[in-house]
Amino acid sequence: MTKLEHLYGHFGQSPWLDNLTRAYLRDGTLARMVAEGIRGVTANPTIFARSITGSHDYDEQFSELMAAGKSVDEAYWELVISDAGQALTVLRPVFDGGDCIDGFVSVEVSPELAHDASATIAAARWLRRRIAQPNLLVKIPATAEGVTAVETLIAEGASINVTLLFSLPRYAEIIEAYLSGLEKFTANGGDPSTVSSVASFFVSRVDTEVDRRLEALATDEALALRGRAAVAQAKLAYRLFSELFSTKRWHRLAGLGADVQRPLWASTSTKTPKDRDTRYVEELIGPETVTTLPEATIAAFEDHGTMTRTVDNGVPKAAELMERLAAVGIDMTAVGRTLEDNGIASFNKAYQDVLANLTNLAAVPPTPGHTREKDSPPVSRRRTDARRS
Repeated sequence: MTKLEHLYGHFGQSPWLDNLTRAYLRDGTLARMVAEGIRGVTANPTIFARSITGSHDYDEQFSELMAAGKSVDEAYWELVISDAGQALTVLRPVFDGGDCIDGFVSVEVSPELAHDASATIAAARWLRRRIAQPNLLVKIPATAEGVTAVETLIAEGASINVTLLFSLPRYAEIIEAYLSGLEKFTANGGDPSTVSSVASFFVSRVDTEVDRRLEALATDEALALRGRAAVAQAKLAYRLFSELFSTKRWHRLAGLGADVQRPLWASTSTKTPKDRDTRYVEELIGPETVTTLPEATIAAFEDHGTMTRTVDNGVPKAAELMERLAAVGIDMTAVGRTLEDNGIASFNKAYQDVLANLTNLAAVPPTPGHTREKDSPPVSRRRTDARRS
């Protein structure tokens, strides 16, 4: 038994791969990783940009799409959909064999839409039409507008991965959106057992931003708090999850067949050499959670990772740490806003960079008279067709 299998079998935590590449689909790497305990896949604009621009695996399909008169934006989404569809097929046995708890592949809407609730909803609906498989999770950023989108989409029976969560107040809003969405869905006759959701709480990035602020303060008291905020906040997020999914309100929905919206620990790779390379996995192990892992973290965890239930250990100390951070001037809500803005900007840059790269690769001139297809991906009104750039 691998440690990944042990993580799920003994602790109820699902390990998902935080990567998706066409090479892994072609050479059987993803299938092998699933056989060794990986139970889901997450992807984001940065991952797809790295995959598409870092190999020639997409060249043939891209050339065919250009020859067929697709715009660069349309072609990009066809590449993404192709990879996602194949990954969903690889993960489908996990989905079918595990009461639909795992076996998901997450695909994110365009990061350009993060502050446009209506456009995000339209993009999610489009992805669900194009990738009509039950183990698809549409990724929605946890912006204020994203909260609205999540509630609307859950109310329609969509399965959603809420991403870029960095603060406890926003996490509470996301749980409320999930519960409210399920209540609307069931009120209209929907079967909540067909709806799945995870809330992706980012970890290591929190330490990076908080430590930067602590080092700017440069007091002994502030410096003593470095490297501790991320895990503490995640433990408090798990406490919030446990509280809100044990109420009478939740039990009514559970009685109708609803599943909890599991916390997902994202950004689990360490960012500083002084940190143990498995710490963000080891310190957040517990039931009804997901941990997403890049390949290097998987290898490190299998080699020397330790396993014990930790996610609900030391919660009072975690709360005390939050108070100490506030006392030295660290506003965790402000930290969350900064990280949310930075995360969206980073994803949007990756998205724009890959479109620019594909535009440069497009050898076929625009087809005269080409018009956008009826069911093309929604794009921001701020964008123009990449061909004209």
